[in-house]
Amino acid sequence: MKRGDRLVESADELFEHAPCGYLAVTSDGVVTRVNETFLALTGYGQEELVERRRLQELLAPGARIFWETHLAPLLMMQGQVNEIAVEVLRADGSRLPAFMSCVLRPAPDGTPQGIFVVLFPAADRRRYEDELLAARRRERETARTLQRGMLVSELPQPEGFDLHVTYRPAVSGLEVGGDWYDAFWLEPGETLGLVVGDVVGRGVDAAVTMGQLRSAVRAFAWTGLGPSGLLEAMDGYVRRHGAGTMTTLVYAQLDVRRSTLRYAAAGHPPPVLARPGEAPTLLWGGRSLPLDAHPDPGRPRDEAHAELPPGSVVLLYTDGLVERRSVSLDVGLDRLVDGLTRHRGAPPSQLAGDLVRGLHDPEHSDDICLLVASARANAS
Repeated sequence: MKRGDRLVESADELFEHAPCGYLAVTSDGVVTRVNETFLALTGYGQEELVERRRLQELLAPGARIFWETHLAPLLMMQGQVNEIAVEVLRADGSRLPAFMSCVLRPAPDGTPQGIFVVLFPAADRRRYEDELLAARRRERETARTLQRGMLVSELPQPEGFDLHVTYRPAVSGLEVGGDWYDAFWLEPGETLGLVVGDVVGRGVDAAVTMGQLRSAVRAFAWTGLGPSGLLEAMDGYVRRHGAGTMTTLVYAQLDVRRSTLRYAAAGHPPPVLARPGEAPTLLWGGRSLPLDAHPDPGRPRDEAHAELPPGSVVLLYTDGLVERRSVSLDVGLDRLVDGLTRHRGAPPSQLAGDLVRGLHDPEHSDDICLLVASARANAS
């Protein structure tokens, strides 16, 4: 037996016992193979991961959103991403600081076939923190600013529900900043469309793009499309017109009579729901990548459904509400949930103001948009 053969008897042995975690996942994140090193680092078993979990589900909430809004689209465009600071959720709920690199594996026809993922534990905590701060800076450099001129002046007020929006632009002048929101009747008195979104870019060009997307969302919504169908239609619109690529948005349909919410989020921060007698929760259902970044255009986007009994509150918002320079996105999301827990009994206008003031950071210069939908406690 040759010396090399004695050291490494097979490629499988090298894969399984490499000094880093290896995963193979499909283009939409489903784990198809994982090595023993990753299992040892995280405490999972093969049967818990393979064909059962997605890569994004193994990431802490902040890293998951960063994956969906930045890393996955960037990977689809350039074929690889290198040494991104993330936190991986272990089986026991603890977090593993790590550096993640990904390489896209194309099919013979050039379409995405899968992704190879490599994870190195971040033994050097200082280096990890520096990389994490750099990752947040990259987020801010590519932050989407929506233009205030396209915002509705008055929100509909459906029977049994109260709506309120708080909007704070970060900048003024030609480089106007503003997050996009909209609310409109699909069926007067019965079903309401709610939108909060974020567009890449600033200034006049971004304002024009926002106007196009706002009009397109309304037009597709009025044809009767549900949330997932509307996002798929918006993918086609963006692809045809070359406007709004990488836009994130959440679109919801509020059935006033049934007190239900159908929703879908394209790369956007998750809505928050507080029901009477229950702790507020982040709605992780109905998630997919930003507009025109869906890896398989033939596969339907996801959507989800939530019941809104009297006294329920739903929050739709932009990342400016929860992102901060000095802390991870997880901290901002936790603070939002905690704030809703403390102020949930307030009227929507007061609730929105309390949350924005409580989360305000004078050193953070991003736009803030918060849309509150509240089912009145005495609604029938």
